[in-house]
Amino acid sequence: QVQLVESGGGLVQPGGSLRLSCAASGSIFRINAMGWYRQAPGKERELVAIITSTGRTNYADSVKGRFTISRDNAKNTVYLQMNSLKPEDTAVYYCNADHTDRRLYPQNYWGQGTQVTVSS
Repeated sequence: QVQLVESGGGLVQPGGSLRLSCAASGSIFRINAMGWYRQAPGKERELVAIITSTGRTNYADSVKGRFTISRDNAKNTVYLQMNSLKPEDTAVYYCNADHTDRRLYPQNYWGQGTQVTVSS
């Protein structure tokens, strides 16, 4: 089993910044892509950003130019730097990881989520 623990959420004013972190721990063999998703009240969970093990990234159109995803493979940690935050960025943000175990079976894990609220 792999556990994902997010941190860094909170309340911020419009135009402000936050940095989310997600650390993976447990029986890690190989972590592949890691990503951030978010879910606002009454809406479906949506992809925010994803990063492969080699550093390739992809972003939702709504966050391009404002958010940056990065990872530290040595620490099994993924980050999301969020700048120029807008009220519509308010949501619970979830970390996700694709993992391959020692038997080469693919697995997918979710964190517990961290609340981000953008409000004046």
